[in-house]
Amino acid sequence: MAETRTRDRIFAGLGAILFLVTSLAFTGFAIFESSRNNTDPLASQTETVACTMDAPAAEALAAPEVFTPQGAVTDLQITDIVPGSGAAAKAGDCLQMKYYGTLASNGTLFDENFTKPTSLQMQLGAKQVITGWEEGLVGLKEGGTRRLVIPAGKAYGSQAQGTIPANSDLVFVV
Repeated sequence: MAETRTRDRIFAGLGAILFLVTSLAFTGFAIFESSRNNTDPLASQTETVACTMDAPAAEALAAPEVFTPQGAVTDLQITDIVPGSGAAAKAGDCLQMKYYGTLASNGTLFDENFTKPTSLQMQLGAKQVITGWEEGLVGLKEGGTRRLVIPAGKAYGSQAQGTIPANSDLVFVV
């Protein structure tokens, strides 16, 4: 009788271990697959392809004039400084960008590549940049220059990012 109880406990223990291992394997597989595939129901149904264009050396430009908005920044503000004459940017397009980023509150520069012989390569709509850029770059024509005044909620929100304080509204010239 004691031998039967011991055998039953061993089988029950092995069954529990097998269940645990199987559950962990299935969970790991599900996490791997969801990170590999775009499973966000709100994401675009278009296939995303990484930008692979060759990035030629970019021309260094003069720093743009610093813009400081008046009053609270509550909505994304888009101003075309130079309209551009090429194709309008849309989700899925690979863009090469020059940018000059300042704090809206006081015009302090926090990052830029305007004055450097480099450009930022990104795919619009692939969530590689802040929401203010994702929304604000749509429709920008090739060769154009646009100013984006971005409320904190469409930038980094309550999270500080490098030299950008938490809850900061931002201004970019792109």
